[in-house]
Amino acid sequence: MCCSRASSRLEAKMRLAGVTVEGRGGTDRLMDAVADRLTRDGVRLVGALRAASPDAGSGSCDCDLWLLPNGPRWRITQDLGPGATACRMDAGAFEEAVGLAMSRLRAGRADLVILNKFGLSEAEGRGFRALISEALARGVPVLTGLSETHRAAFDRYADGMATILTPTEAAVMDWCNAAVAPVAEEGACP
Repeated sequence: MCCSRASSRLEAKMRLAGVTVEGRGGTDRLMDAVADRLTRDGVRLVGALRAASPDAGSGSCDCDLWLLPNGPRWRITQDLGPGATACRMDAGAFEEAVGLAMSRLRAGRADLVILNKFGLSEAEGRGFRALISEALARGVPVLTGLSETHRAAFDRYADGMATILTPTEAAVMDWCNAAVAPVAEEGACP
């Protein structure tokens, strides 16, 4: 029983990973580069990455997600007007993006789920958390960006069954390739 439990934990660590890059936008850039390479390699991706904002230098707090594998770009913030200090997250738009990603996971075979971050919504049990759980239940590995703000919530959610990756493209690609290999083998014809 003990050996089986240890084997189960090791297998789970190959199915869920997080990565944090220091500096504003660093994790987004790393995840974009990894997704681009994986797509070129023929890996079927589902999930969402933060889309670069066309007005990135303007001080705008708009946030768009790029829904994998091929869009669309989805605005998840709302304009509250000048001087507003409330949260700009558009919960309805965010949940619509989650629903679309979930339908893509259910509709076809995904090799890997990639998410820009395990954020506040996921820490509170909402957002992409259901997508993460369903992907893992289906045997599809999940890679997510992490911030120090929500790292403790991620650790509680993962319950010791996640790998925290070194924040380099090579390390993340190594994990992705190792995690995706068993998924590809399961889909191979005899």
